[in-house]
Amino acid sequence: MIEAKNITKSFGDEKVLRDVSFTFEQNKTLSILGKSGSGKTTLLKIFAGLESKYSGQIFVDGRRMDDVKPKDRGVVYLYQEPLLFPHLTVEENIGFGLRIRDEKHDIIKEKTLEMVNRLQLNGQEKKYPEQLSGGQKQRVAFGRAFIIHPTVLLLDEPFGSLDPETRLEMQTLFVEISRAEKITTLFVTHDLKEALMTGDRFGMMQNGVLHLFESREAFINDSGSGVQEELKFWNKITRQHDENRSN
Repeated sequence: MIEAKNITKSFGDEKVLRDVSFTFEQNKTLSILGKSGSGKTTLLKIFAGLESKYSGQIFVDGRRMDDVKPKDRGVVYLYQEPLLFPHLTVEENIGFGLRIRDEKHDIIKEKTLEMVNRLQLNGQEKKYPEQLSGGQKQRVAFGRAFIIHPTVLLLDEPFGSLDPETRLEMQTLFVEISRAEKITTLFVTHDLKEALMTGDRFGMMQNGVLHLFESREAFINDSGSGVQEELKFWNKITRQHDENRSN
């Protein structure tokens, strides 16, 4: 279980998080929607250990994490910039976490090649990051995260800089691998469709306050989630298209 208790964080006089509390089951994805400045990224950084001087507590598997060093949390934090090692090849980047854990060479090779196949990066293994497209770089970054099976994966708008087609491919790939590997994920986004596609549970962050919905249906039907407005828009476009075709 992932748990936050009364998390409050301020930058100067500005309160960014306001008494945020929630519990979330393992092996699922919690998609958190919210506008820029609503506190989403700050919440992820607290879980990652990258923000301090907050009040409240966070727990992973019943273990309090507030005083645990970032490198010892079993948490991986990814955002739009893949931050690959430029001097390492695709397969070396993906297998990096296994090497620093002193896994045997044969095991590293086997797991890395398996991940390369799952990421559809066959033929790119020996290339360096500068030779890859944006989507390929993000695949490598995900491979490097997935291969060590983190306790919690923190995603902060990870596909925001990708073109629509590549973004859809990455969303689909994330869902497939995260469910197969049973990865627990907090996925921050401002894109409603992305949240619906990737999430098992859903939350809305507004002015530092997080509201979790009881179910997918509750999220879809809530007037504040924006889903119904999105549906109305596309229904209107469909009607206009049908009317234009009939005239």
